Formats: sequence, C-alpha cells, structure tokens
Amino acid sequence: MGRIIFYEDRNFQGRTHECSSDCADINMYLNRCSSCRVDSGCFMVYDQPNFMGNQIFLKRGEYSDMQRVGSMMGVATMDSIHSCRMVPMQHREQFRMRLYERENFGGQMHELMDDCESLQDRYYMSDCQSCNVMDGHWLMFEQPNYRGRMIYIRPGEYRNLRGLGNIMRISSIRRITEIC
Repeated sequence: MGRIIFYEDRNFQGRTHECSSDCADINMYLNRCSSCRVDSGCFMVYDQPNFMGNQIFLKRGEYSDMQRVGSMMGVATMDSIHSCRMVPMQHREQFRMRLYERENFGGQMHELMDDCESLQDRYYMSDCQSCNVMDGHWLMFEQPNYRGRMIYIRPGEYRNLRGLGNIMRISSIRRITEIC
C-alpha cells in the first residue's frame, strides 16, 4: 500500500491532502500542489487532471519543489500536480510487451521482455507509436538511456501512445522493477 501527501505550497507548507490510491483530480482538495512527500510506495504524478499531460515517476522521498523536480526530469512546465496514479508494488513475474512502429499496431513489431536503453540501436526503430503490454509495468522515455519526459504504461493495449502525455517520441523503455 502506498501513501503520498500533497502540499499546496513549496517546502511542505500550506494545506495538505493524503492519497493511498489513484486520484484523478487533486484540485478537488487543494488549489494547487507544489510539493509532496511519498511515505511509501511509488506514484506517477501528472500535471493535468485525469492522468493526462506531463508525467513524473516518484518513489519514496521528499519533493520540496515540483517545478525544480520537473526541470530536472525534462518537464519544464511541471509546476503543480493535478492527478496521481499509484504504481503497484514490485512485479515479480515476467515482463512482456509488443512494440509497434506505427499507431494501431502497424509497422514493425518487436517483443520486449527487459529494459531497452535505445530502440534505435536494438531494433533499428526510430519510434514506437503503439504497444500491447501483456505483463508488467513500464516507463517509456522520450530520449535514449532513460532520459527526458516519460509515460507510464501498465498491462493493456495502447493504440496511440501520443495521446498519453506530452511526449513526441519513444526512444527507451524501462521496467518498473524496484520495490515501491
């Protein structure tokens, strides 16, 4: 079970709201969210309601200034959190997904079962526009070597990855394997 505490102001000041599960609209409880503390578990936080917009993966720790955290992660516009999704505890089973070069499962297809620091180097794919996640929870990154903006995906079919966040291209993919 995860627990995250949101604060209206930077440096853990102002009104608070605590979550132990997904929250589609934090603005129902706070005017804005400028800092947070993850007491347990891992969370994906979003700069738009309903799990949309830029995303940042947060594990246990203190985040005193979301704008600074966002800048460090390549998301210059992350000045407030508007929704969050709890990432399930460590996945001990097999990880497996199918990557497709184009939307709606078109173009080249490759099966991935581990981290991939560069789709271009491993599969000669310059991008991935759709996927089918059979097992595990994953982070997809805009730049090689797990850098830049990211999106979180869990088991399911994703016909158009562009609709999940403000990410222009998928260049690397990492399994979420750490204990949350």
